[in-house]
Amino acid sequence: MLVRAFTQHDQVPLTELTIETFRPFYEDSFRPLVGETVFHNQHGDWRDDYRRQVAGLHDPDRHAYVAVAEDRGDIAGYVAWSVDPARRNGSVTLLAVAAGHRRHHVGTALCEHAFAGMRALGAEVVEIGTGGDPFHAPARALYERLGCTPLPVAVYYRRL
Repeated sequence: MLVRAFTQHDQVPLTELTIETFRPFYEDSFRPLVGETVFHNQHGDWRDDYRRQVAGLHDPDRHAYVAVAEDRGDIAGYVAWSVDPARRNGSVTLLAVAAGHRRHHVGTALCEHAFAGMRALGAEVVEIGTGGDPFHAPARALYERLGCTPLPVAVYYRRL
């Protein structure tokens, strides 16, 4: 597996990978959990939200970077991260691994690559977040294996 820097040619496949990766969360987990009103209010345009977000993830002028994992010419996943040099703080913005490449240490390699990039830019701390629902359990397990400390957070929604 090769972990390499983002190129503009990656934007469309990474957007498609992001939508494919997170579709089960939005459609099969979040939507049934919160109901149609809350779903449409909070994430009704989640696909377009990702199209906009992925387009702006790689912006070195803002200390924001994307690295892509390739396996035999296929995109296996990617990680997006940023650094706040003044605070010496890094943040993983997005991590997505293609279904056929999960459980093969792609996420670990991508996170370690991002962590090294953050350290090189002077970061001393990294923040990485995920959901507390069953869909995000593999991400939580990965982050804990990487030595991250979970901070319990609760978010509540209610239709008015």
